[in-house]
Amino acid sequence: MNMTDEMSESVLLRPEDLRAVYAIGLAIAQTENIDSALDLIVLHTRNVLIFDNMVLYLPKDPDGLNPSFARVIGRGKCAQGEIEWGAVIASQAFSSKQTSLRQEKLDGWENNRLYWRDFLGLPLNAGEAVLGALVFGRFGGPPFTPDQIRLAEFIAAQTAQLIENHHLMDRVAKLEAERWLRRMQDEFITTISHELRTPIGFIKGYATTLLREDTKWDDGSRHEFLTIIDEEADRLHELIEDLLDSSRLKAGTMFMQLQPFRLDMILREIVVRSTTRYSSLAVQLNVDHGIVVMVDPTRITQVFDNLLSNAVKYAPGSPVNITVKNSGETCSITVEDQGPGIAEQHLEHLFDRFYRVPETSVTVRGTGLGLYICQQIITGHGGEISVSSEISKGTVFTIRLPYTGGTTDTPPEGEEPNA
Repeated sequence: MNMTDEMSESVLLRPEDLRAVYAIGLAIAQTENIDSALDLIVLHTRNVLIFDNMVLYLPKDPDGLNPSFARVIGRGKCAQGEIEWGAVIASQAFSSKQTSLRQEKLDGWENNRLYWRDFLGLPLNAGEAVLGALVFGRFGGPPFTPDQIRLAEFIAAQTAQLIENHHLMDRVAKLEAERWLRRMQDEFITTISHELRTPIGFIKGYATTLLREDTKWDDGSRHEFLTIIDEEADRLHELIEDLLDSSRLKAGTMFMQLQPFRLDMILREIVVRSTTRYSSLAVQLNVDHGIVVMVDPTRITQVFDNLLSNAVKYAPGSPVNITVKNSGETCSITVEDQGPGIAEQHLEHLFDRFYRVPETSVTVRGTGLGLYICQQIITGHGGEISVSSEISKGTVFTIRLPYTGGTTDTPPEGEEPNA
């Protein structure tokens, strides 16, 4: 039988009790963080119900309950390691779905108030389900009265509403994340289909043209067609590698082979290769000689190749500045262009898998994998990559890598101090 069934139906809440219940309801409605809301529940409850600790128990596994939130505000505050938290009464209230009382008077309770324990266990009922249990503990008496139990049940009902709201928010967030992922995957499939068809179409078209027996091509045309086939084959290879790298990173099967390398030498080679490949690309490299970092040279090259390729695609004609600064334990590398910039609402998503800025996804070819791969590679080096941008002013990517402390002060013969 529910304990409250034994109480007089004439038990009424006092005005101060109603104010406390109203304040708790307001806290639940206006506070998104569950711990902050529970702190407010403790604050307002303490004004109308004397207790020394309050503990929220939630089911964490099939075997029982675990304390999810606990506050000690009364007599047991100076001995938190020794006090009882009411686990037994919590399990009883949870399993029975009824309010439960438990009193313990241990040997020596006359001299130590912590040995006189009254616990009030309240199930957090939500319809037929029980979300957990709320326990109020009181040390040294007096026992909880019927009025106090009725008030505690109101507070437990409010707490159950808080937990239910939190579960609902979690489910909504999960569904929204799943919906967003499905949309990204659908867009990715559409994009990949287009990206695969384009080079295959070029290769097929020009190869078929060269194989026609009814037409003779001069050496210049033949060379032009073969160059296009070669470039599109390279693009197809890069696309497939991005897909494979993305899958390896997602599965955690891409491992970095870290070795000590001079950063200025790696960056110089990358800049030379990129400016040779993209005739419109102009790069200013500002880096001190001899800075040694632990990197996987193949993967770190992949990161900068991607950043420079993006600069060519999204900031055509803009000069690019690469600057390296060594500060204590971190080596900072910035890649800055003076292109059209990226709107602020897109910045937090740039490193998401499959994400592409909508304004550019129609006019610029891409898969939305490049920056995701860059971030994962840098993370694999124990570093981090971030982005900042202003419309009409350009975009800055900042990479921070752990600095090994090694340097080579003298540049190799024939090298200038800066490129």
